[in-house]
Amino acid sequence: MRPERQQQIWRSEAGSRLWLSGLIAAMQHAERPEIRRQPVAPEILAELRAQLTLTASFRTLPISTLRH
Repeated sequence: MRPERQQQIWRSEAGSRLWLSGLIAAMQHAERPEIRRQPVAPEILAELRAQLTLTASFRTLPISTLRH
């Protein structure tokens, strides 16, 4: 999915919840011992850095007042 499209989706409440659900699922997967023992490929780290840079740009948007 193109970054511009991702930004549009994440700006909605449903998109934010979907993104957060995906993040939680990924973190739960990554915390498993058999997964933690595996080395991380350099291209995965590059993609992660790009994703973190993308989400950092949303810090300029107003913070939601909804309770999660």
